[in-house]
Parts: sequence; C-alpha cells; structure tokens
Amino acid sequence: MSANLIAGIVFVAVFGVVILVHELGHFIVGRLFKIEIEEFGIGMPPKMLTLFTWQGTEFTLNWLPFGGFNRFKGEDNIDGGEPEPGGLSAASPWARLAVLLAGAAMNLVLGVLVYSMIFSQTGIPNLERVQVYEVTPGSPAEEAGFLANDILLKMNGELITSDIQMRALTKENLDQTVSITLLRDGEEIETSAMPLSNRTAQEGAFGFLPGFAYNETPSFSETIFHSAQMTYLHARELLLLPGRMLFGNLSPEEGRFIGFRGIFNIFQQTISADMESRVESETTITTTPTPAAEESSPTFFTLSMIANLTITLGVFNLLPFPALDGGRIFFLLPELFFRKRVPARFEGIVHWAGMMLLLGLMFYINIMDFVNPVNISFP
Repeated sequence: MSANLIAGIVFVAVFGVVILVHELGHFIVGRLFKIEIEEFGIGMPPKMLTLFTWQGTEFTLNWLPFGGFNRFKGEDNIDGGEPEPGGLSAASPWARLAVLLAGAAMNLVLGVLVYSMIFSQTGIPNLERVQVYEVTPGSPAEEAGFLANDILLKMNGELITSDIQMRALTKENLDQTVSITLLRDGEEIETSAMPLSNRTAQEGAFGFLPGFAYNETPSFSETIFHSAQMTYLHARELLLLPGRMLFGNLSPEEGRFIGFRGIFNIFQQTISADMESRVESETTITTTPTPAAEESSPTFFTLSMIANLTITLGVFNLLPFPALDGGRIFFLLPELFFRKRVPARFEGIVHWAGMMLLLGLMFYINIMDFVNPVNISFP
C-alpha cells in the first residue's frame, strides 16, 4: 500500500478521532451536570442513520467522516426568551464553563496519552540537551564535523539547555562564525561553523536536524508525568507563538497557520518517514544496529504529529475569539463575576460574525496551502 493512500486513511481517521474526542469531552461533562443533550453525532451531517437512543440522547452516524458534534437542548437561545429547562442556557454559569472547557481538556488528555505511547517506545527525552539527529550533506554542520547522536553542548561558550535557546542563538549569529562544543561518547570536541542566512527554513542555517537525547525506558508513572510535562510545554509554546512572531523571534513562515492540505502534506511526510524507519528497523535485525536505529520508533513521527494536532486543536479552541469555546467563555465572564448575563441575541450575532470570519480565514489558509505548500525535513 502506497504512502499516499495510507496518509489519506490516517489523515481522515486521526482528524476525525481528535475532533470526536473534543466533542466527547463536552458530552461527558454536560451529562455530569444533567444538561440534556438531544443528539451526539459521529461524523458531520447529513445524517446516515440513528444508532440508538440513550437517556434522551440520539446517537447518530453521519455521512461526512470528520469528527462529531453535540446538539445541546437550548444551546443558543438567540431569541432572548426564557431558557429551556434542562437546556445548556438554563445551566449555571459554572456548569457552562465546565462544559466549554471540557473539549479542550480532553484534547490535552489525548495528547498526554499519545506522548506516553511515544515515550514507552523511545524512553524519556532529555529536554535540556539538544542532540544532532541527522546532518545534511554539504551543509555547514557537515563541514564542521557534526555527526548523528552528537550532543550540542555549547555555542560561543554558552551552555545549550533547550532547542529554543539553540535556535535563538543561531538566529543572532547568522553569517558569523560560531564556536561550538560537541559532546561525543563522553568526549568534548571543539569546532566552529557559520549558520547561513541564505539557506531555507527546511534546510536550516546549520544544516542539521535537532532532536533529543533519550534516557532509558521509564516506569509507567514516569511516562505519564513526562507526557503531561511535554503536553504542557507544547501548549505553552503555542500560546507564546504570537508574541514570538511579534518580537521577531520566529519568522512568519515558521509560525504560519496551515489548513487541511498542509496537514495532509505533513501526514504524507511523517508516514513516509515512519515507513522508511520501519524498513531500516527490519534491516538491522540481521546486522549490528546503530544507536540511532536502537532509539528509533517505526511510528515516532506519526504519533508526534497526532500529539501536535490534538494539542493544537485544544489550545486553539480556547482562544477568546467569537464562535470558539474560548469566545463563549469570554461572554460568560460578566455572569461569572458580576452576575450580569450578556444578552443572548447580541452574543449570538457576535458568534455568527466570528464564524463567518473563521470560515473566511480557513478558506484563505487552505488556498495558501496550495500556493505555498508546507514542507518539513525528516531524517
């Protein structure tokens, strides 16, 4: 089976599961607060069939295989009348807040679970060390003598403690010779290299793909702890992206939004990389495995992409923008703290306008995916 076909199947399945998990969070918390849910749909309308009805909720299977949805009783109440008893708009503001937060929370929980699957295969990454995963032929890194599995210890005498710090130092020293200390098999090696500004973002200024040094396979509790830590760090990076772009610490290309085509392109590349990794892993059965082969996982890149996708969806939905969960939470704040409810009609108009803006933005982003396709580098 070709990588493109596998990528298509995985893309639809993963995207659907990530959205369905989000909606499941809303559903579970809504039921806990005894809010009536008229329909829980798997996939998007039009409806294919009704699977069953449970405690007043119709569970449906729909034709479009992307995620799912909840239809809460009295969800919008746009006419501004009395909220329907048992409906979402009739629930307490704290109950509605919990329901709105639950979708993103479930996405973050899924992120923790996916990272735990990765770490159970690779071990725990040492986030305070940057390891050389692969060196591009003919690059400044190759000329400086970088080898796979080297640890990038220092740049211009400054101890490297994170990937972000390493990238910032690289940007500060473009087209300048940088003294570098590598750690290889316990021995420090001094060298120098010049990060080049005329290399593309995919090539990298130095021309090497950074990774993490991995510790031994951890216990279950350590796996969960470090998976939660990685999920938190990932979510924090997403929240800091606008500020980093504003202050010039991140290029527009690195911080760009991508649409369905862009995500699919990345899935194609991740699955191709994992298929190559699987072939290499099978090949090493009859040969002496290298350290990189011992640490590789035949599903590493795909699982990493899934973790990225679910965490991004969770964080994005909490942004205080109309029509998103975060926008609805924003309209809850006056009621939570001042007991002043925003008029339902006004809120409905704002969310409608926000939805139109989001649809326009999605259209633009997806067009840009075709004009300027997304490409990432893999070993």
